[in-house]
Amino acid sequence: MNQSKIVRLSESGIMLAFAVVLSILKLVDLPYGGSITICSMLPIALIAYRYGTRWGLLTAFAFSLIQMLDGMKNLQYATSFGALMAIMLLDYIVAFMVLGLCGIFRNKIRSQSGAVTAGIVLACVLRYICHVISGCTVWAGVSIPDAAALWYSIVYNATYMVPETLVCVVGAQCLCRMLDFREGPITRLAPQQKAPDLAVLYRGLAIVCLAVAAIVDIQQIFPCLQNAETGEFDITGIQAVNGPLVAAVTLIGIALAVLFWFLNRRVPADSPVKLDGFFRAIPLLAVAAAAVGVVVFAVNLFASGEALEADDYVTLALLAVGVIAAAWLVIRRALRRKKA
Repeated sequence: MNQSKIVRLSESGIMLAFAVVLSILKLVDLPYGGSITICSMLPIALIAYRYGTRWGLLTAFAFSLIQMLDGMKNLQYATSFGALMAIMLLDYIVAFMVLGLCGIFRNKIRSQSGAVTAGIVLACVLRYICHVISGCTVWAGVSIPDAAALWYSIVYNATYMVPETLVCVVGAQCLCRMLDFREGPITRLAPQQKAPDLAVLYRGLAIVCLAVAAIVDIQQIFPCLQNAETGEFDITGIQAVNGPLVAAVTLIGIALAVLFWFLNRRVPADSPVKLDGFFRAIPLLAVAAAAVGVVVFAVNLFASGEALEADDYVTLALLAVGVIAAAWLVIRRALRRKKA
């Protein structure tokens, strides 16, 4: 075996181990399957980008088998041999093998971060489709009600796949702007020329549009999934979700993000527009908004008339300390800039 194959196998094994560990570190673990992890798909995506689709699919297949072994308890709910095979294929093997397609845009998008991000989005969409099909067929009548099973599956699987995709995309953007994964040894990327202020503004607005749409969707969906009396997760609450509103907010957020991203690409490199003052004001405005939010939270907490528990005081204290620390950092940075 030559040196290049040994390096490839070693890197793939290390990335596979990272992916497995990150899949265990769950931010949210939903009761009927699905979770939000800390970029567990990213290591596989990077291998697929670095070594191509064929090798990426092989690595993703190994990852899918590990995921299936970890979720072996779910196989006991299969009502037939066909259902068992469908769960294995749709919820595990095919659902995670699509991560091997994350490198498909390598030769189509020049930017490393753009190519990896596009591959992750494609893979997540395909994985989401697999889970939706599985939910409305195999799991209908088991964990998802038979009535409107497709709608239940669409909403339920979106509650973890959308945040999971966003977390992975953010991780890919951060990592791919620091390290070069294209070929040879992984090295640090050379510092890039600062983008024009107007391009930075458009890029930020695109991210804000997606973030606002995600927050509004979460506010519309998650309260409906909690039983008002017991406070426990209740999947039947999906019926109360305002589907048209969620769809409209999502589509508008995506459309505006695409528009601002297009405008960002159209800004000339020598754009004379300077927005230094505006950018310096953003951290101050963010801290002020956070402080107002903490004050409103505290007022509502004390005005509720209910006896406060120790957790309420701890939460309030942590929020206050976080705002004070952020304010101190922002003010200190502003003073340093003024002296310079």
